[in-house]
Amino acid sequence: MKILVTGGTGNVGSAVVNELLKRGVEVRVLSRKQPEQGKLPTDVDVAIGDLLEPVAVEQAMQGIDKLFLLNAVAADELTQALIAYGIAKRVGLTHVTYLSVYRVEQFRDVPHFASKLAMESTLREFGVPYTILRPGYFIQNDGSLKAALTESGIYPIPIGTAGICAVDIRDIAEAAAISLTETGHDGQTYNLVGPTLISGPGNAATWSKLLGRDIKYTGHDFEQWEQQMRAQMLGWRAFDLRMMFQNFFDRGLASTETEVTRLTTLLGHTPRSYEDFATETAHIWKASAS
Repeated sequence: MKILVTGGTGNVGSAVVNELLKRGVEVRVLSRKQPEQGKLPTDVDVAIGDLLEPVAVEQAMQGIDKLFLLNAVAADELTQALIAYGIAKRVGLTHVTYLSVYRVEQFRDVPHFASKLAMESTLREFGVPYTILRPGYFIQNDGSLKAALTESGIYPIPIGTAGICAVDIRDIAEAAAISLTETGHDGQTYNLVGPTLISGPGNAATWSKLLGRDIKYTGHDFEQWEQQMRAQMLGWRAFDLRMMFQNFFDRGLASTETEVTRLTTLLGHTPRSYEDFATETAHIWKASAS
C-alpha cells in the first residue's frame, strides 16, 4: 500500500507520515518545494508540486492507493481540496481521509470552516470511500508561545474562560493512520478531542506552575487581537482567526464524554491531555536553557 500525504512537511502532516511509516506503509509527500535535509524520513518519496497545479497533483497520485488530504488555512483552500479530490476520484484512489475541523457545521461564518464544510459535503456526495477527522484546537499551537510565556509572562491566545476542546496532533496522526490502514472506517466521521477542556485562565495557571512564574491570561478583546495579528500575517488570515476564536467564545466548543470515549476506543488509549503536552514542553525549554 502507498499513501499520498498532502501537507506532509507541516506539524500535523509530518506526524501522520511517521505514524504511517510505523505501520509499514509506503508514503509519498506532496510538497511545493524540496524539503530541507532531515525534514522528512529518508524512506519517504517526495513529489514536488502545488495543490493548485492539477497536472502536478495527478503525477503525484501515480502509483498511489489512498490519500490523506490536509489543506492549510488559505484563501483558496476549497479550490485546493476540490482539485485534489477530483483527481483522486479520477485516478481511482480507494480511500480519502480528510482533515476537517470540530463542529464545522456550527461555524459557517468562519472562512476556513466554511471551506471544510463544503469539502465534507463533496466527500459524502460521491462514491470514493472516505473518513472525516474533525479535530479541536491543536494543542501544539501553544508550542510557539515560548517567548510570550517565558519572557513576557502572558498567555495571549483568546480562547476564553468557558473551556474549549483541544487535541494533541499525535492523536490526530494516529487516528489518520488507523483510518487509512485498517478496515471499518469508510464513511465514518470522528471528532478528535482531548480528555479535558482548556481555557485561557486554566492554561495560564498550568504554565505558571510548570515554569515557576506568574503567567497572566491577556483576555479576549478580539478587536485588539485582530489588529495585533495583522502585523504578523495577511489581513484576511487575521480576520479568519479572529472570527474563529470569537465564535468559540460566543457559541462554545466543548466536547462531550461520549466523544472522548469513542476516540479512546479508536486509538486504543486515552487521548493525550494539554497538561501532558505542557509538561513535556516546559521540560524541553528548561533543558535547552541550562
